Amino acid sequence: MRHISNIIMAKSSSNRNLHSAKTSKKDEFYTQLSDIEKEVRHYKDHFRGKVVLCNCDDPRVSNFFHYFSYNFEQLGLKKLIATCYKNQNTDLFSDHKSEEAVYLVYTGDKNGDNIPNPEEIGIKKLKGDGDFRSKECIELLKECDIVVTNPPFSLFREFVELIMEYDKKFLIIGNLNAITYKELFKLIKENKLWLGYSIHSGDREFMVPSDYPLNAAGSRIDEKGNKFIRVKGVRWFTNLDYTERHEDLILYKTYKGNEIDYPRYDNYNAINVDKTKDIPVDYDGVIGVPITFLDKFNPSQFELVKFRKGEDDKDLSINGRCPYFRILIRKK
Repeated sequence: MRHISNIIMAKSSSNRNLHSAKTSKKDEFYTQLSDIEKEVRHYKDHFRGKVVLCNCDDPRVSNFFHYFSYNFEQLGLKKLIATCYKNQNTDLFSDHKSEEAVYLVYTGDKNGDNIPNPEEIGIKKLKGDGDFRSKECIELLKECDIVVTNPPFSLFREFVELIMEYDKKFLIIGNLNAITYKELFKLIKENKLWLGYSIHSGDREFMVPSDYPLNAAGSRIDEKGNKFIRVKGVRWFTNLDYTERHEDLILYKTYKGNEIDYPRYDNYNAINVDKTKDIPVDYDGVIGVPITFLDKFNPSQFELVKFRKGEDDKDLSINGRCPYFRILIRKK
């Protein structure tokens, strides 16, 4: 469960840790159990009878493995698999160190105590290093129905490409700026990927390894010595459907008579909207909106036209100045 997704901008102090991590490839960000619980509960029907793979997870600290093993029967899972990168612990219940990569298999409670005990968890060695792109890990990927994890942020794009190649359902956590990857936006435009339910704003706290430098606002060390940082722009990405994403966005602003509030782009026949709530109800042309619009995107209400670029293939601009990435949309 190493992580967070993608292309973090280092404009705010709370994102400096992510930016330095991208440079140094410090990818281990551990998702909080509460964030997993709040999201997965909206997809419970999707998991019944399924094999779940957590393929970027150190089970010693993976709250993904913890959540799915302790809720195995409640979710009606068939099997839970977690792969562990090398230099991690082959024994979940001791401090023994190992240079070997392992994977774990859990098929449910056997002794009736409804707790995943050591003797009920199969710990198997991998020949390679446990990289999710390795041949043996891809074989485990083929076996699963749903991938749920926190991919390495420096490999987020590659991770998504792999699970799409093998046509897997997924629920993964990353940064909203991953949308700026043309490959990801294409999937969103084609309704093959969308944002999850539970996180739409604010920041989220992630535990980081003991050697991770803390130098930004919001960092802390708890009473057990665990380190945490806060990250803005966190989102869930998924292709598991849920009812709420088909609810219409209620529009109440008007364009007619307020044209000055909706400037046009220099290089595209569309109006600019700085906030999703300001999308006019009476305008049927193309509208440029911030990427946070996708938190409210209903594919039955809006069409995604284009991302970021004008007719001249340059960034959308207003009076020569370019607003932060815009998505061009049109009401259906």
